Amino acid sequence: MNKNDVFWWMAAPLAKLPQIPVRPTADVVIVGAGYTGLSAAIRLARAGRYVLVFDRDHPGEGASTRNGGITSGNLRPGFAELSRRFGTQRASAIVAESKAAREDLYRFIAEEKIACDFALTGRFAGASAPADYERLAREAEMLNRTLGIEAHAVPLADQRAMLGTDYYFGGAVRMDIGGLHPAKLHRGMLDLAIAAGVIVHAKTAVLGIRSDREGFEVKTARASVRARDVIVAVNGYVDASDRWLRRRLVPVRSRIIATEPLSPNLMVELMPRRMMCSETRKLHYYYRPSPDGDRILFGGRDGTIAGDPDWPTESLRRALVDIFPVLDETRITHTWFGNVAMNRDMVPRIFTKSGLRYAAGYCGSGVVWARWAGEKAARQILGDASAASALDFRPPAAVPLFNGKPWFMPAVFGWLSLQDKLARRRLPATRQAGPPSRPAR
Repeated sequence: MNKNDVFWWMAAPLAKLPQIPVRPTADVVIVGAGYTGLSAAIRLARAGRYVLVFDRDHPGEGASTRNGGITSGNLRPGFAELSRRFGTQRASAIVAESKAAREDLYRFIAEEKIACDFALTGRFAGASAPADYERLAREAEMLNRTLGIEAHAVPLADQRAMLGTDYYFGGAVRMDIGGLHPAKLHRGMLDLAIAAGVIVHAKTAVLGIRSDREGFEVKTARASVRARDVIVAVNGYVDASDRWLRRRLVPVRSRIIATEPLSPNLMVELMPRRMMCSETRKLHYYYRPSPDGDRILFGGRDGTIAGDPDWPTESLRRALVDIFPVLDETRITHTWFGNVAMNRDMVPRIFTKSGLRYAAGYCGSGVVWARWAGEKAARQILGDASAASALDFRPPAAVPLFNGKPWFMPAVFGWLSLQDKLARRRLPATRQAGPPSRPAR
């Protein structure tokens, strides 16, 4: 098994850019060369701005090439919770924007001809308890009624037509979600940015940003740069150079494992529609077929905050086997993790402080939200009439007793895991251990 060797890098290795001198001035400096930073850079450079992008690692080495490649654009809080926090009008706008952001990503991929294995497969969400099925059915009906999204409930009797397991109690399908190759998407965006004239400085950390009447002075590990505008686009990879932001975004590890290649017959049995998959457990998992359809990629929260121990990989493997018992002897070839950025509201956002623009807090759904937020932040700098966004409001609140290291995550992970175990034990005895193993056909 290749530990912390990202599966996606086999087909799309990280770009190793040459180091070039840092110019002392720029129209815009962007911190972070992931989806957010590159999206903003492309828009700004095409509008005639001179743009410098700095990344402390190789471009995309963070979550942009480590994610599952599922175009969910999820919102963690439901509509009722969003309405309670922000009012019904803002809640409706945020939900509508999730649809717009997803559609805009698909348009961007098609218009820019980015070869990233995108397929609009749909997503199946499995109900981990009988009551969850009713909730998923109501949500599917709401998506149809309010947003015109093709979605429907899948009763238990029809579940195997969607997913080859008896683990769930039915579920729901929505057809506006698909899958792509995240590292190929990032490489395509990087190529577009460079072609537009963006200068990307890899392995060049930003050490601090100081504002004054004329703009900003950005101090990097190699030189200082004067810029009229700055966008901070680091999401789950905030470091000590921005202590204010560090107290507001909690980096949570999300780990993915990849199986060895499976037989075509077995893949058809387990994932007959080649859909993206999610579920309703509190410590939920997400999974999908690889773009070539011969492996299963299976992900979930890691629960660790340092090092790279073996137990999170084994925990994911056991969860995979709970759902697909036939894979008990299947070898895991890759395991890796990346940081997602959570905030107290659990809503992606664009915000400003002392003139700095931030786009961050995607809460594990950055494939859709990151490109959208970067685009919006760039349009705001340009004064574009289409720059308005429902995500553009106050900064996320600081997390009490938090200064960048999520010391509480192991306890949170353990508590959620315990709740899921207790919930499973309350199910009928025939469902507690999961379904019996079925032979491959």
